[in-house]
Parts: sequence; structure tokens; C-alpha cells
Amino acid sequence: MSNLYWLTDEQMLRLRPYFPRSRGKPRVDDKRVLSGIIFINRNSLRWCDAPADYGPSKTLYNRWKRWSNMGVFARIMTGLAAQTPDNKT
Repeated sequence: MSNLYWLTDEQMLRLRPYFPRSRGKPRVDDKRVLSGIIFINRNSLRWCDAPADYGPSKTLYNRWKRWSNMGVFARIMTGLAAQTPDNKT
């Protein structure tokens, strides 16, 4: 059994309204990248130590940095806090 963290489809449905619109080239798989970002932060790892299953560490870092600067993660947290909580995770 893998100890990697993966967002469920239901969790992705709750998160998707907070994502910025993709301009130009389509984004790399949101579920894979966000699961990787959560895994890195949850386990206090360096970006370069990200498991290969999540894709290139540079992709994870770039998405985290870009979305952090845009306030996307802050909007996600605020929006989810206002909804009914999912206490399973």
C-alpha cells in the first residue's frame, strides 16, 4: 500500500471553483499537482524530495508559488471554511 496522499474526486469537485482560469496552454493535471503540494507540506519535505508519482518537483513548486502569489490557496481555505466541513481528512 502506498503512503502517498491523493485527493478524492469529491474533494476536487469542492476545490475546482476556486481554481484560476487556465490561459493559453492547459495546466498539468490539477489533482496530481495539488495532491503533491499537500503531500510536501504535510510531511515538511523539500520540493526536490517530492515523490515522482506527483510529477516534476519544479512543476509542484511553480504551481504552489504562482497560486500562492495570486491568493488562490487563501481563497480555497476561506471558501472551504464557510462550507460544511469534510472531517474525514
